[in-house]
Amino acid sequence: MSLTSLKQRFIARLEPVADWAPDRTAGRSDFDLNPDAERPARALKPAAVLIPVIARPDGASVLLTRRSDQLASHPGQIAFPGGRLDAGETATMAALREAWEEIALAPDTVEILGLGDAYETGTGFLVTPVVGWLKAPPEVTASPDEVAELFEVPWDFLMNGLNHRQDFYDREGEPRRWFWAVPWEERYIWGVTAGIVRALRTRLYGEEPEPAVATAEDAI
Repeated sequence: MSLTSLKQRFIARLEPVADWAPDRTAGRSDFDLNPDAERPARALKPAAVLIPVIARPDGASVLLTRRSDQLASHPGQIAFPGGRLDAGETATMAALREAWEEIALAPDTVEILGLGDAYETGTGFLVTPVVGWLKAPPEVTASPDEVAELFEVPWDFLMNGLNHRQDFYDREGEPRRWFWAVPWEERYIWGVTAGIVRALRTRLYGEEPEPAVATAEDAI
């Protein structure tokens, strides 16, 4: 098996881009691990992230960012390039635009393979993961106002369920909040980003009798 098998898996199991709608139903959410948390009735704000999968000769990797410490929201956290949709944009358009603005990733170097499960955040966003395939390592530059660091994580590491864990934090006067986390070396991938990674693994490998074996084969 090879990178070819991984690309074919994406095409076969992701949602087609043409099926996207701004009001699509969330398949995953921050509330999955917190079923007793208050979930207000609200109109969710559409957003999108790009999951850039790099087809390196020694195995696929995923490009991630560490947000600038100067940002007002989620400073310093690990994230995929992305943000809310502008008027008239589709999820794919927004994901590519944000990737260009944040890390100077040229849209014409990205082959869009499909969409992951829409993810509802606790802050009221409906995030569509857009999976992009890069046949060669891209030339990228972090926008200093938004991104503090760019780095890659091996595909097989992210898709290995043994690397996924449930962590929590406590705030005074509030119920304990649980979230997914995928620590990588000295970096701590958690929250929405880790939740999207977990959901992607389930969509791609959840029906496999041995998900770890299938993941390893795709990573070769």
